[in-house]
Amino acid sequence: MKAVEITQAGGPEVLQLCERPMPRAGHGEVVIKVAYAGVNRPDALQRAGSYAPPKGASDLPGLEASGEVVEVGAGVVWPAVGEMVCALLPGGGYAEFVATPAAHCLPVPACTELMQAACLPENYFTVWSNMFMRGGLKAGERVLVHGGSSGIGTTAIQLANAAGARVFATAGTAEKCAVCEGLGAERAINYRDEDFVAILKENGRANMILDMVGGDYIPRNISALADDGRLIQIAFLQGPKVALNFAHVMMRRLSITGSTLRPQSDLAKAQIATELCDTVWPMLEAGRVKVVMDSEFALADAAKAHARMESSEHIGKIVLKVSG
Repeated sequence: MKAVEITQAGGPEVLQLCERPMPRAGHGEVVIKVAYAGVNRPDALQRAGSYAPPKGASDLPGLEASGEVVEVGAGVVWPAVGEMVCALLPGGGYAEFVATPAAHCLPVPACTELMQAACLPENYFTVWSNMFMRGGLKAGERVLVHGGSSGIGTTAIQLANAAGARVFATAGTAEKCAVCEGLGAERAINYRDEDFVAILKENGRANMILDMVGGDYIPRNISALADDGRLIQIAFLQGPKVALNFAHVMMRRLSITGSTLRPQSDLAKAQIATELCDTVWPMLEAGRVKVVMDSEFALADAAKAHARMESSEHIGKIVLKVSG
């Protein structure tokens, strides 16, 4: 099969088309003929040499895909051969075929194209597990979403809004701020010329903050949280290390938590998939939430897709068209 591999740690140019053996379905697994693969920040981190795949996972990048099930391993009840699915992957999505646990597959929602479906797993698994399963977001709470125009951000704004929360978001341009407000944020904050801490203080501070920036945002997030607030950390684009006065955390009863998706157990990911299917997939089918698309690239142009993502000019999701 054709695939895109990481030839060495480095920039987008190290992504090269190659030939690899087709994967086979192990116990509890399926093989998917990939139609589209989502492009995500962890792919770029792996390419740069700072995010090694878990033991036993494919060395090929790609953490989500959509397509047709073409092989089913022992012990699999669903999906069957011929089913169209989207799936969270342990790796290997930048290829014509990929193997993944059957329990991490979800049906393609009604009225959703395969291109859009490929964008669902990584973002929706991440946002749902962190904001709702871990963070317990409730109707009426104030939530601040950093990186509001990213794939994660556009997903978080919509799901929080659908849950009845008051949503604030940060973004870096007027266009991106307008997109955030169009998706349900009552106030989008241009971080280049506005102070999100000051604006949140004017609005009663945030009960929850979803952050992927880290660095000097961390103490600012603490200042922007209301008493008993929760900081949910899902990435560190500006680094994980910062000086922090934990007396403020104690005195105001704040919670700092978060998670990364890829290292979690297959069972934990299966539980997230079940909750998404029961709770969020009906929202997608009813049009209450949607995928925000940025651009599509051919599999052979994976380097261009990474360059687009790392430019931070994109709004929403980037995909690779693999087949179909």
